[in-house]
Amino acid sequence: MTIQIKIKANSKIDKLFYDESGKLNAKIKAPAQDGKANEYLIGFLAKCFDVPKSNIKILSGFTNPNKRIDITGVNDDKKVAI
Repeated sequence: MTIQIKIKANSKIDKLFYDESGKLNAKIKAPAQDGKANEYLIGFLAKCFDVPKSNIKILSGFTNPNKRIDITGVNDDKKVAI
């Protein structure tokens, strides 16, 4: 599946949520420098969707807070706690 997500780096907590307009957002603790936030985001999403990190690829938005991400191997029976 492919998701659109907006990232807020340097947050105090890690959190996956929908904003008031229905767009998926994530707050992550990692700083937005030298690709650290992207690496951290992949690990965070892997935990949320219960898939290996290798199943998550950033398709676009490497240097932008708005990202398009492909996640493979997600079972429809699994619910993501948001």
